[in-house]
Amino acid sequence: MKMKLDMHCEMILDEYRDRLPVLKKLKEVVLGILQRTLKENNMAVTAIEGRVKTEKSLAGKLELKGSKYRTIDDITDIVGARIITFFSDEVDKIAALVERMFDIDWDNSVDKRKMLEIDRFGYMSLHYICRIPKSLYEDPQQPLINEISFELQMRTALQHVWANMQHDTGYKSEVEIPAEHQRSLNRLAGILELADEQFSRIRKEINDYRRNVQSLVANGNFDEVPLNGDTFRSYCQLKPFQRLAVKIATINQAELYEDSPMPYYKVLLRLDMKTIGDVERMRSECSEGAYQLALIQLAGTGLDIVAYSVALQNLCIVKILKLGYGVAGLTSMFNAIYGESTYNAQRADRIYQQAMRTNLI
Repeated sequence: MKMKLDMHCEMILDEYRDRLPVLKKLKEVVLGILQRTLKENNMAVTAIEGRVKTEKSLAGKLELKGSKYRTIDDITDIVGARIITFFSDEVDKIAALVERMFDIDWDNSVDKRKMLEIDRFGYMSLHYICRIPKSLYEDPQQPLINEISFELQMRTALQHVWANMQHDTGYKSEVEIPAEHQRSLNRLAGILELADEQFSRIRKEINDYRRNVQSLVANGNFDEVPLNGDTFRSYCQLKPFQRLAVKIATINQAELYEDSPMPYYKVLLRLDMKTIGDVERMRSECSEGAYQLALIQLAGTGLDIVAYSVALQNLCIVKILKLGYGVAGLTSMFNAIYGESTYNAQRADRIYQQAMRTNLI
């Protein structure tokens, strides 16, 4: 059904049609700026969206409250963009970037997160009305790009999902949905809002834990640091096996190839190591044996490239043999690193025979 608009609203629609190419260009420019800025600041988000309001949508808005607008410039959401974040605290970080980039119309911007009604969770986004300053982007052929306002919404993924669910169910007022269903939706909104808060809190606590662990590792407080993937990675950044690896490479005057020792993390767990201090003690107690084993392994090979991880591999071999796990233990180690294969048992037996020529067994 054709909407009934007065002459004033029809004039606004005519101006919208004239501006449509510029409006579409403005949307593209805004999205490009946002994508580039977030990438430069290493900020990952779930989505960056943009749209230009359709003529039908604008006409509907004018039919409802056209008298509110003097000119098309009073309608600040014809061009809209949205940034959807993973965590609620990221909204403020992105807002800080946006404030430095764009000219913000503070009188018409609104922080809907400050609403206290429980059923408003899906609308708790931060809305800025912005313009692009010429210092950020300018096209002499389209000066209106710097004069037209656009709306930028910033919200979390959970807020976005909830808003879409409300839209799909037609949930707009108490009249449209029976009280018992409205109550259930309100309770769910509260759960999602709590989840949003808890995700941010848990991430902060994990980051605090990681920073504390990195500090303990950097300061050499190894016995206070439990052995896990994160702590072992931090420990490896200190290059604890570098001295032994260089010494082994020197046997053949070989080049040292920098690979990752991370695959040996699973082996260390199988050796019942609980802290980084346990790994340090293995490094201290088994280094000479690891070097002696390398002398036998490399003798007469002419090998001119040695992997950095060979140092940790030989340390683990020496530890396994000292614990009396023999060929079975070595086979288990190779299976953990390379995947199960009959070749691993052959390799384990060969190394065991080499170790017998030292004082390791």
